[in-house]
Amino acid sequence: MKADNERKMKRFKEQRWVLDNIIRTVGVDWDQGRTQRLLAYIGLGGLQDVTQVRDRVTKFKDIPREFARVGKRREEIAKKAEAEGRTVTARENYFMAALFYVNAQWGIFEDDNEIKIGLAEKQNTCYDKYIQFADHKIERVELPFEGKSIPALLHLPASSTPPYPCVVSIPGMDSVKEDMPLYGDALLERKMAILRLDGPGQGESNMRKIRVTEKNYEEAGHSAVDYLCSRKDVDKNRIALQGVSMGTYWGIRVAAAEARFKAVALSLPCLEPGLDSLLNTASPTFKLNYMYMAGYDDETAFDEFAKKIDVRGLASRIRAPLLIVTGEDDELCPIEYLYEVIKKIPHPKKLVIYEGERHSIRNPFARDLAADWIKERLDGKPMQSEKVYVEVSGREIVESLA
Repeated sequence: MKADNERKMKRFKEQRWVLDNIIRTVGVDWDQGRTQRLLAYIGLGGLQDVTQVRDRVTKFKDIPREFARVGKRREEIAKKAEAEGRTVTARENYFMAALFYVNAQWGIFEDDNEIKIGLAEKQNTCYDKYIQFADHKIERVELPFEGKSIPALLHLPASSTPPYPCVVSIPGMDSVKEDMPLYGDALLERKMAILRLDGPGQGESNMRKIRVTEKNYEEAGHSAVDYLCSRKDVDKNRIALQGVSMGTYWGIRVAAAEARFKAVALSLPCLEPGLDSLLNTASPTFKLNYMYMAGYDDETAFDEFAKKIDVRGLASRIRAPLLIVTGEDDELCPIEYLYEVIKKIPHPKKLVIYEGERHSIRNPFARDLAADWIKERLDGKPMQSEKVYVEVSGREIVESLA
């Protein structure tokens, strides 16, 4: 990023030297489990690349270069494999390259940056090649939005017969539509299609200068459901919504505005009014990124915008069963705000709390839990409102949730 862009946020400017020292000490996952999540997506075949990135990133500005370095190497391997007719090897390496290029763009929070534009082009080129060789059908989709369009990826389950149940998937603020596992996605494995969005402010939409406001994700949600209902291979009566991290805030807004969802599953919630913990006590990169996503150069003006980020008046409008999965000690959203929201949900609801976990939940069963819950709701299985406290040992304490 240009120096002026780094200086537009007071805390980032003041703590810049601290940030670099923290990265030098803790590593590239100082703010979240970035490379852990990436490794879960690309598989253990990418462990050496991820290890190299972890070893070589010692300050904030290293991030684009080091992720791009391994992305380029994987792209070269993929091209060679494709030329030799080894399509599975090509598939896997194009996918890895695309996701390394995705991660290389994170941390460049500014428009018209030549490095970011070049990385985005490489990401799309490699992902298109992955689509060509993928083990299931993937379609690029453009959803009408505010006179423009936002991009999405539609994944259709292999070895299944349409019409498919489908999940509209909303990523978090540091994630994009390409962030999914190469193999074994929990939803696809359960024969559900996935429409994954780059909503306003995210990924390609932000590159198109389509900014996020406190509520315009609602239009994106409407557009996504309209599109799915227009397809003959999607079961319009079995559409669910999934939101992760900041996608839980946007997800609440979408679910409150859109009556056609049959289930709403939210994980790693960011539902604190005004997002004070996320924007003012966590790593300063969160706020700088959100300012970029919302199109603000003036921090004071952004602070006024952030005050409007609040879903407390929307919860009662959600018409579908709701699941919320959280860590007990989530540093980005104190748990009392979840209780404030969930008590206003009139329909059956389930709150799952993992003992001692923070925002990046490490428990490997959390992913399957959400996928199973969505499938059961779309299959019409009834549920009771309950709170489940999952101890470190795995023991579950279940209580009724009024």
